[in-house]
Amino acid sequence: MGQPSQGFRHVAATPHAPVRTFHPRRAALGAAREDALARLWPVLGFSVHDDAHGPMPLDVDGRLDTATLFGRSAPLVLEIGSGMGETTAAMAADDPDRDYLAVEAHLPGLANLLGLVEQAGLTNVRVAHGDALELARHRVRPDSLDAVHVFFPDPWPKARHHKRRIVQPEHVALLRSRLRPGGTLHCATDWEEYAHAMLDVLTADPELENPAGGFAPRPAHRPVTKFEQRGLDLGHTVHDVVVRRR
Repeated sequence: MGQPSQGFRHVAATPHAPVRTFHPRRAALGAAREDALARLWPVLGFSVHDDAHGPMPLDVDGRLDTATLFGRSAPLVLEIGSGMGETTAAMAADDPDRDYLAVEAHLPGLANLLGLVEQAGLTNVRVAHGDALELARHRVRPDSLDAVHVFFPDPWPKARHHKRRIVQPEHVALLRSRLRPGGTLHCATDWEEYAHAMLDVLTADPELENPAGGFAPRPAHRPVTKFEQRGLDLGHTVHDVVVRRR
């Protein structure tokens, strides 16, 4: 019998599909993460694009039915690119009155997050495998999110790859439209050039306001991850940009 992770896949991009902001890749999960995936995915996970791995619950309008997904109605935080899940698990544990949906393209990260959720006994976290922008574009209802977090996305440092960055006007407009009025879009990076590009793009959106007027002080509720600490150890400066839908 094959390992649970072997059935997960990314659907090939079509010629006219939006440019992906991530590079699909495969990696071994290890026994503990394979076990977490096998046991917890059927309860806590769904695929953005592959119904064979848990069709997402949809309402009559074809939008994500979050009440069914979480078993309650509560403010929803969309975590885009949750990495290995330490930040999502820690923030959800400290914020039990909101629900967290972590969307990640890298399967080992989701499997690791599932293990963290189980260890902490969290009930307000669900996970999705695939393209978060595709989910937001087609399945997330406008004006429905309390917050969107984009922490340490791929900076795509080469100029010819900047079109793949998630923080650019078209994507920001999409995510902003899914926020409720007053909802927040919180981005963070340790890549200096990308940080200033983020600030420029987010400041330029006329329907977003920046209470800090520039980069925000690092919010206490955003924990320092191992990935972030490595950057700090290398002398990188971490920048947060927190904007709010008008």
